[in-house]
Amino acid sequence: MDLRKLKKLIDLVEESGIAELEITEGEEKVRICRVNQTTQATVTTSPQAATPQTITTATAVETTPSIPAAEAMAPAEPEGHVVKAPMVGTFYRSASPGAKPFVEVGQSVNQGDTLCIIEAMKLLNEIECDCSGVIKEILAENGQPVEYGEPLFVIG
Repeated sequence: MDLRKLKKLIDLVEESGIAELEITEGEEKVRICRVNQTTQATVTTSPQAATPQTITTATAVETTPSIPAAEAMAPAEPEGHVVKAPMVGTFYRSASPGAKPFVEVGQSVNQGDTLCIIEAMKLLNEIECDCSGVIKEILAENGQPVEYGEPLFVIG
């Protein structure tokens, strides 16, 4: 595989942000891995079949650090008190499928009021409000799984 092709592959890995690219062409195999912390791409070329000549080339290309995709797409922290999930489970806004939701956006709540239910291992756990205020935002969708520490409500 010629050097121009390798350079193009390295550039492709850098621009796309993928972690690893592996290409097999005939008896040659190229694997490009990106290292997260130092933003380096490493290229190793070697034939697949065992032959007397082994070609091994290692090249490192440094680029300017950029903002990771996860940080760039992360929403800004909401203003107000955030009520987070105390456990992993399924989020429900009401006590039963046809029932009225416990709270709505704009509704006043007091400390100790039930905000939602999280079902974990067939147990229904009522999540209570830990401060008084007004529901500014409901961040979780009814019937969707939630993780520990995931924001559920914003209270202002």
